[in-house]
Amino acid sequence: MTEDEARAWLKAQFDVPRETWDRLKRYVAILLSAMDEQNLIAESTRPHIWARHIVDSAQLLLLARDAGDGEWVDLGSGAGLPGIVVACLSERPVVMIETRRKRIDFLNDVIAQLGLRHARVFGGRVESAAPMHAAVISARAYAPLPKLFASALHLSDKNSLWVLPKGRNAQNELEAARPAWQGMFHVEPSVTDAESAIIVAQAVMPTGKKKGRS
Repeated sequence: MTEDEARAWLKAQFDVPRETWDRLKRYVAILLSAMDEQNLIAESTRPHIWARHIVDSAQLLLLARDAGDGEWVDLGSGAGLPGIVVACLSERPVVMIETRRKRIDFLNDVIAQLGLRHARVFGGRVESAAPMHAAVISARAYAPLPKLFASALHLSDKNSLWVLPKGRNAQNELEAARPAWQGMFHVEPSVTDAESAIIVAQAVMPTGKKKGRS
């Protein structure tokens, strides 16, 4: 997917008014500018930021269209991918969890500059975040699937939808998690890379246990 194709895809898939489009462009500019101070994205992806990062994040919203009301929780948000993109393209409340001080400051600065009043940052480990009933949980380059589920289970309930980009190892990670974790799982292809995939899950719980939260 080229950069022109990425921008065309966004316009085709989302109702992108001028204000939202301006927010996305400002976010890209902020992200690229901050690259001089910290390694927010891989340098090799700088020329392909709309395809490799903006569209790659935005496609998760399409997979979460049927999720219930409630917060979107993004684990290990880093540069705000997908959390900031989700907040730009939707009105759903977004909670971004991040441990690194520089990343936390960056995310708070982006939220302030873009006026994303429905987004906030939790500075700390995923395990230390207060329990909640997230409608959607996302994680991009956060942790292998078994560790990811273990660290964030207290943020979910049986209705929570997990949308987890896993690159080319998606199917292998899912198979590795199956002995310890049960739920409704399927794998969706990524629109930005034919060889990459996204794990979509619901009703996730440890194998052999019944989850009482609803």
